[in-house]
Amino acid sequence: MKNLAILTGGGDAPGLNAVIRAVVKTAIQEYGCEVLGVKNGFDGFLDEGGIFPLDLDAVRGILPRGGTILGTANRGNPFARKVKRNGVETIEDTSQQVIENIQSLDLDALIVVGGDGTLGIARDLHRLGVPVIGVPKTIDNDISGTDFTFGFDTALNAAMDAIDRLHTTAEAHHRVMILELMGRNAGFIALHAGLAGGADVILIPEIPFRFEAIARKIRRRVARGTYFSILSVAEGAHPVGQNQIYAIEGDAIYVARLGGIGNLVAKYLSEEAGFETRVTVLGHLQRGGSPTAFDRSLATRFGSAAVRLASSGGFGRMVALQGTRIIDVSLEEALAVPRRVDINGDEVLTARAIGISFGEN
Repeated sequence: MKNLAILTGGGDAPGLNAVIRAVVKTAIQEYGCEVLGVKNGFDGFLDEGGIFPLDLDAVRGILPRGGTILGTANRGNPFARKVKRNGVETIEDTSQQVIENIQSLDLDALIVVGGDGTLGIARDLHRLGVPVIGVPKTIDNDISGTDFTFGFDTALNAAMDAIDRLHTTAEAHHRVMILELMGRNAGFIALHAGLAGGADVILIPEIPFRFEAIARKIRRRVARGTYFSILSVAEGAHPVGQNQIYAIEGDAIYVARLGGIGNLVAKYLSEEAGFETRVTVLGHLQRGGSPTAFDRSLATRFGSAAVRLASSGGFGRMVALQGTRIIDVSLEEALAVPRRVDINGDEVLTARAIGISFGEN
């Protein structure tokens, strides 16, 4: 190998800089490679000044930093890019231009760090001949083939800390406190934060809930003399027979944004069940800040493994964590079925065993 490039796409997540650092240090020190950074996801291949060299000095001190020194783009899909022509916004397929620009750089490998959307683009580019290596990143932990994605642990700790803080004010004021958490269509953050933080009710997309079942759980607590309750609610949770709630609708480019289920549950508990209820939407606080030790370590292992995978020609594949080992799986396999909470898995069984309600009955 002589030349590698790395980009970070999709939403930011703690640990991105750790991956970049590991890629640069491994490529330069172990393989004598030059490394290029691509700014703002795949957009960097189309924008002037979007490619720049990364050396050891460029990654010094970035391990504990959140965000990404490369920048990222949530909507940088070269196969469907919004552009303005004569003042009119249109959608164009710029993938061939991206491929030509990649080829002009004479890259031996392109390391793509992202979630399912970004890795889906990487898979499609690999089908067209681009030597791609994938690194899974998402706070939602919803990519198959890997037990954990980096960013999840940091987001989980932020959510757990929020639940800890809500406990004191909930108990003082005898209130129901609802914490709405990110996760899209997967309930991993809400489930694990609820378990770790001692929530009384956990609502996740994988288990549709009934409003009355939630109220019944809270009434039972009141009957035992406990006048407050904590609900850990995933943004993608929804009542039985009803659709998810969106704060912003999507289109051909913009993905619809979930949000509002916490307020819907609070409205029922306040108006129909008579409980004083408050809602906290943690939002982007889950994405920011310094990565935890687990995420720093995992991201570093992923970055170094991605370079080793590139050196062996393992293109079209993604590094992954299974058990305690870093392995690799095909991007096709990783993206075939989104990862979701196993409703018969240990975490859900444990939650039920210790009295946590999922709002089912």
